[in-house]
Amino acid sequence: MPLPKLKEKFTYRDYCAWPDEERWELIDGFPYDMTPAPFINHQILVGNFLFIISNALKNKPCKVLPAPLDVVLSEWDVVQPDVLVVCDKKKITEKNIQGAPDLVIEILSPSTAKKDRWEKKNLYEKFGVREYLLADPDGKFVERFCLGEDGRFDRGEAFDKAGEITLKSLPEIVINLNEIFG
Repeated sequence: MPLPKLKEKFTYRDYCAWPDEERWELIDGFPYDMTPAPFINHQILVGNFLFIISNALKNKPCKVLPAPLDVVLSEWDVVQPDVLVVCDKKKITEKNIQGAPDLVIEILSPSTAKKDRWEKKNLYEKFGVREYLLADPDGKFVERFCLGEDGRFDRGEAFDKAGEITLKSLPEIVINLNEIFG
């Protein structure tokens, strides 16, 4: 949830001065608290996506990374996707990712689902994330949005746990969703 309406917006510089033990995201300069910590099932799905994608990317230039890791999209926009893949190594710095990842995966939870579906989806579209997956651990399905030539996400498509997804941003990777949801 965002903080109550504030009179000022915050920047990445402000964000870097906040206590290390707190997790926040900035969207259009407004802070979003990242607590409480995710549930176990959420983290299992993160691990499953990481395992499958990491194995598929062995000896390839793309890197798959988990949260918490700052993705700095602009001075006003800093997010920590659950899982991300970056293929342009110039975007990977010692401290963070500078610019849009190729693939972002968010695992929905009751406290973040609205933000993931609306604010973050719009943000990822605006900054050019090529492919955005939303995984629903309760419904056991994944929604996918891909960036079109017009710079906008398509209408999206849904895949249930019995299906598989061939990633459009990384077409050599096929994810069997039964392996994700177990």
